Amino acid sequence: MMSNFQDYDVVVVGAGHAGSEAAAVAARSGSKTLLITMNLQTIGQMSCNPAMGGIAKGQIVREIDALGGFSGMVTDHTMIQFRMLNKSKGPAMWSPRAQSDRWLFAAKWRWYLEQISNLDFLQDTVLDILTEGHRVTGVQTSLGYRIVSKTVILTGGTFLNGLMHVGNRKFGGGRAGESASKGITSVLCDLGFETGRMKTGTPPRVDGRSLDYSKMEIQNSDDAPEKFSYSDTPPLTDPIPCHITYTNPQVHDIVGSNLDKSPIYNGTIKSEGPRYCPSIEDKIHRFSDKSRHQIFVEPEGRQTVETYINGFSTSLPTKVQLEALRQIAGFERAKIFRPGYAIEYDYFFPTGLRHTLETRGVEGLYFAGQINGTTGYEEAACQGLMAGINAHLKWTGKAPFILDRHQAYIGVLIDDLVTKGTEEPYRMFTSRAEYRLLLRQDNADVRLTPKAFDLGLVSADRFRNVARKIRESQQLISFSKKNSADPKQVNALLEKCNTKPLNQKVRWESLLTRPQIHLEDLKEISAFADFLQSEEIGKEAQRDAEIEIKYGAYIQKEYESVAKLQKLKNLKIPEKFNYSKMNSLSIESREKLEKNRPKNIAQALQISGIKPSDIQTILVALKR
Repeated sequence: MMSNFQDYDVVVVGAGHAGSEAAAVAARSGSKTLLITMNLQTIGQMSCNPAMGGIAKGQIVREIDALGGFSGMVTDHTMIQFRMLNKSKGPAMWSPRAQSDRWLFAAKWRWYLEQISNLDFLQDTVLDILTEGHRVTGVQTSLGYRIVSKTVILTGGTFLNGLMHVGNRKFGGGRAGESASKGITSVLCDLGFETGRMKTGTPPRVDGRSLDYSKMEIQNSDDAPEKFSYSDTPPLTDPIPCHITYTNPQVHDIVGSNLDKSPIYNGTIKSEGPRYCPSIEDKIHRFSDKSRHQIFVEPEGRQTVETYINGFSTSLPTKVQLEALRQIAGFERAKIFRPGYAIEYDYFFPTGLRHTLETRGVEGLYFAGQINGTTGYEEAACQGLMAGINAHLKWTGKAPFILDRHQAYIGVLIDDLVTKGTEEPYRMFTSRAEYRLLLRQDNADVRLTPKAFDLGLVSADRFRNVARKIRESQQLISFSKKNSADPKQVNALLEKCNTKPLNQKVRWESLLTRPQIHLEDLKEISAFADFLQSEEIGKEAQRDAEIEIKYGAYIQKEYESVAKLQKLKNLKIPEKFNYSKMNSLSIESREKLEKNRPKNIAQALQISGIKPSDIQTILVALKR
């Protein structure tokens, strides 16, 4: 068939968060790229919660931005509220989160993509993956296009054989109002990939005009809202509040008495769902001792009254959803725009992937997003970014780009997926990272932008800004280590901050390690303030320096742990190492090692079920 869709370097299938990041980075890197989606009107759409970031997820968005991705910029342009979560805890736990205008978010994503001259678009459905031997050669579409490509990135989201449930009603689809993608699963199974089934859910959307917000708690944006992107995106102005209300025993009675009508409980749905984002049915069943559960009432945008009811995910019949909702304070007259629903979809075992997200079975074929068993916009977006980078590097013959666990949350996520796999939708938490103090949300640019600059993904100006921030931070740390505070200068401040006054001079560094003292406090002292002003130390550099000083001992311990792990990574395991003949290993261990094929001892340690004794056995065999 004649068409304007000829040979490509990279074809991206799916235009959700993973597909959008993959297409953008591949095309901007210089690959001739085609983005295929079933509906061009839903590029970058927020299928569930109209928010980006959150605990550990906010760190990922910052990392995406530091690497030259677009998710942070799109969020900054479309946010309607911003909050820094966990501020009462240490900086390793601080996590940015923003409410977005759902429709503006998708529109801004499409606008960004359409500015990339090297990127083409096609509204169509991919029916087949073309291969020669064990290498991908392109895709076949429902319109009859046979598109040749050096690499292909699949980002199917929840569309692969998607099946939605509302009570006893079932209908195919990838999300409300959109059809499922059929056929690809069987094609991939024929290519040797292992598939499974997962589920997730979404709450009802209600008419905001029908709610009584006076009965709810208000949740305002931060007084000084920050941004996600390190680039020159606009600050948030005129934020919109969210609200909080609670379920009660009446709600619980209605839900509990109708569990037999919920597909999650009556056996209709057998696939695994996310434990950490339970449905209202799950909450009431599993936490029967609790008399109430928190409900977040979140606006969907500036130009709509549609409201997202966070915390009330459900697959109960619409009538039951409405009856239960109307028992909640402020929801007495609630009107449902769209009922909540559960959705089942196909995914493929991520242990069949390399750390580049290229499949082991088919060279040049990459998986990114929920197809790998993850859940969440942020997890999908970062996988798309990494797959797009590596697809470009693959066909150009360059070394792959892989982030380690101590370098980024992105590295933790991908390493977990390909070495441990997942039996339920994988979501990132700070607890999954061993080096949380190294992977803070505030230093993502310091960690990753130099790498992005080397890849050609960020401008020289952005690289210089990061270099300046590092230099200013080191200047402040050096000043604090070398210069002392005089008791006459600081004792009045120390007493005001309820901390012990000085008897003699001490380094400024020593004062900053006190939990009661912050850098902002020391600005009241002229000697300290004069240094900051004379050297023009920026606010971000000041914040980074303060964290490095306050938590320096702990940060050093994490660097020492990284060094020990690097030694294990230097202990390479030959690619064709034969585990099956190692009778001293258990059958289970042999099977897992053969399946995952770790490249080094450190990767072998990460495989779920592999014991220290197994590692010793491998080390002995390697010495022989």
